Amino acid sequence: MLVILSGVAGAGKDTVKKEIVKRLEYVDTFPTVTSRPMREGDIPGITYIFVTEEKFKEMIENGELYEYDIHHNNYYGVAKKPLQEKISNGKVAIRDVDVNGTENLVKQLKETIKIITIFLRVPKEELRRRLELREDKPSEEEIKLRLSRFEYEESKMEQYDYIIDNINQEQTIQKVIKIIEENMENS
Repeated sequence: MLVILSGVAGAGKDTVKKEIVKRLEYVDTFPTVTSRPMREGDIPGITYIFVTEEKFKEMIENGELYEYDIHHNNYYGVAKKPLQEKISNGKVAIRDVDVNGTENLVKQLKETIKIITIFLRVPKEELRRRLELREDKPSEEEIKLRLSRFEYEESKMEQYDYIIDNINQEQTIQKVIKIIEENMENS
């Protein structure tokens, strides 16, 4: 089973994902491939698989990705091999993926893998506050870029199986755990 967490940048997807992986031993994640520069705290192969833009384009040509997108002027994508490894090892894979990536993954994988999609919502004012308080301190220009996608990303909510207002982190984590457990029982 693949669980996809989506929402606007700053909605808490990565934080929720990390907590789910910590709390449920049968759930694991795998890194996104990206051409973006490493940031402080990034661990190659853990937080992301870092490649050059040229290598990313080569991966596209070789069919090594399920989906990819250019987001904030950098390539991001889901490599086939890590996802296949998690599923074949009996793990529930959990990923944070943007709305375009979610749509592409569902189209490609819905016939072969059970997919649960969850959209985490946050009010725009709260989103700005979270972005401003981030450890990796995005520039004002980057904050504006991320906020400019707010309406577009929220317009895609109807394609998700579940929508959770992520105001209280612990409540959101508990809701996601419940969704995973219920879907495991029904599969």
